[in-house]
Amino acid sequence: MAKLTWIPRALGLATAAYGAAVTIRPALMAKPTGLVTLTGEPARGVAVLTRSIGVRDVATGLAMAVAPAGTALRTAIAVRVSADIADAVGFGTGLPDADARRKSALVAGIWAGLCALSALAAGRSRGRK
Repeated sequence: MAKLTWIPRALGLATAAYGAAVTIRPALMAKPTGLVTLTGEPARGVAVLTRSIGVRDVATGLAMAVAPAGTALRTAIAVRVSADIADAVGFGTGLPDADARRKSALVAGIWAGLCALSALAAGRSRGRK
């Protein structure tokens, strides 16, 4: 299964790329969640929080991309899945628009599921047979 570690690593890189994009352009996350002003841009406070989420996603995604196979990679995946579940619950219950709540929770939940499944391809720690 060690040869399949590319699966969680690819998901990690995708997460990190999205996180970097959101950090640079908070509207990428704010618009689909309905957290924008009438001008279509996020308010300053929303942009600050969105950038924080983006940086978190960069960190957790890179951890998945570079962690050694086995326990370290599964731990990085677990952190990523926890963050996605928190997003699914938070966005799914707290956004002002019902459609945005549903869509945001669905996207975060699907990503949590994909990353959780990728733990099956995390391989073994070195030294274990």
